[in-house]
Order: sequence, then structure tokens, then C-alpha cells
Amino acid sequence: MSYLIDILTEAGFQHVRTYIQSGNIILESDSDLEEIRERVHTLIKEKIGADLKMVIKNKNDFEKIVHENPFKEDYLHDRVHVILYQGLIQSLPLEKLKTDYGEEEICVGDYCLYLYLPRTAKQKKLNTNYLEKLFGVVLTMRKLNVVEKLLTK
Repeated sequence: MSYLIDILTEAGFQHVRTYIQSGNIILESDSDLEEIRERVHTLIKEKIGADLKMVIKNKNDFEKIVHENPFKEDYLHDRVHVILYQGLIQSLPLEKLKTDYGEEEICVGDYCLYLYLPRTAKQKKLNTNYLEKLFGVVLTMRKLNVVEKLLTK
């Protein structure tokens, strides 16, 4: 990941750092999110050879995601996940979610989808692959506690 940090720093991004090895990049830039997404995607493709799907959010979005978490007291915090989409969550065909997911729960937030995935669920239905196929868009999933950690980096 140090090579990735070097690439992005050389491209003019400031305070570039990564968090765990799952594609979490934290950086500062005066550019808008779409421009950042395009530049980072192009740099990674050209320098590393990986054509990655990307979802980019800003600190304000992450703060709101943490604040709006609907799964509070009666839920195990480490089982709460968020599904992130580059566009507006409300623009997705959310009516397709009206299905029984057993013990798994899903809530629509302003900035993400919130999932509660208990360990006791026999077969996890709510996952990124399922939701990407359902909506026909690129999504990414993070545990809520990872989003909280990203805010401290």
C-alpha cells in the first residue's frame, strides 16, 4: 500500500494514507468527489494495472452515516454494515428490497443502506454481490466500525 500512497501523493493529493488492506484510502484534495474518483481510478489503472470499481465519500458523509445508524442499543455493533453507492441511495430502485431476509435486516438511510447481519443468520442473503445484481450498480460494503475508524484517521 505504500506504493499506492506514493502514486497518489505524487499526483498532488495531500495527507494520503490507507486503512487496512481492503481499499480504504484517506486523502485530502480541493477537487470534487467525481474528479477525485476519476483521477484515482486512472492512476491505479495506469500505474498498478488494476481496473477497480470505486465508491468515494467525504468526511461529512461518513459522519452522517455514523450518526444516522438505525441499529443502536438492541443490536451488536460489530454486526452493523453499510452499503455505499457513488450516487444518491434514493435513486436506486429501493422497492426491490421488499423481501423477507429472515434474521437479516436492512434500513435505508440518507447516505447508505444499513444492514444488520447477525452471526446466527444461516445463510447471509444481504451481501454486496446480491445487492449489485438487484440494483445493477457498483456498491461497496464496510462494517460500521470501519467507517468510524476512518473518521479518526
